[in-house]
Amino acid sequence: MSKIGIIGGSGLYKIDGITDISERKIETPFGPPSDNFITGRINGFEVVFLPRHGKGHDVIPSDINYRANIYALKKLGVEKVLSFGACGSLKENIKPGDFMIPDQLVDRTNSGRRATFFGEGIVAHIPFDEPFCGEMREIARKKTVESDIVCHNRGTYINIEGPAFSTRAESNLYRSWGMDVIGMTNLSEAKLAREAEICYCTIAMVTDYDCWHPGHKSVTVDMIIECMNNNSSRAKDLVKILVPELAKTESKCQCRSALAASIITPRESMPEKTVKKLDIIIGKYLK
Repeated sequence: MSKIGIIGGSGLYKIDGITDISERKIETPFGPPSDNFITGRINGFEVVFLPRHGKGHDVIPSDINYRANIYALKKLGVEKVLSFGACGSLKENIKPGDFMIPDQLVDRTNSGRRATFFGEGIVAHIPFDEPFCGEMREIARKKTVESDIVCHNRGTYINIEGPAFSTRAESNLYRSWGMDVIGMTNLSEAKLAREAEICYCTIAMVTDYDCWHPGHKSVTVDMIIECMNNNSSRAKDLVKILVPELAKTESKCQCRSALAASIITPRESMPEKTVKKLDIIIGKYLK
């Protein structure tokens, strides 16, 4: 059975039916995670919840310690991560209130975000042509079909820096590129999860049309919060449906061996300090 990690809004772990709830503070060599982790069980299956922006939503996307978050989930024994997050729509047919399970990512962040565990004397280049776990996406697709959620089962998520929303020129540029939804958080999580050999899947919850849409000239926080509140209860219901299926399904994907042919630095050239720091990630390949 796989232990399932859930990354999402600060209230997402408050789900009816969760048992054995406890709170854990996890230390990492990359600093503190966004918040303490909530552990518990859904229908007997182990889950670990993390609010990516902190319980008080006081961490902007650029300042999230993505490395600490994913490292801590790895340390807790999480094998699959289900990510929930708000996003804007860049397509008329993807409406506010809809969900999407993206299959591709485009990066428009800057180098200020650390989206790799490597460096400091150890180099690795992971395959990232398929940034989300195909097996998790298929399970999520099947379960959303069974629900009353309007869910688009593929699409490209463009990850901007934030915290400002796009200009209208940028929004129209992304539309001309064929992007489907726009958000500020998923890319760093996906890259780090792949390096940590953790399966990762996103459920993107559409809160608004981006500012390209003639129906509204700008995106506002009030607009997003209203739609987020409506999406939240459906996301909680989806978690209860997905966790047992994800936990019971034996992974046969390539996510779990992403580093097998990715580490380039010879063992004798690796600094021992960095080897120790990354032991839970690369240790099995150095024995």
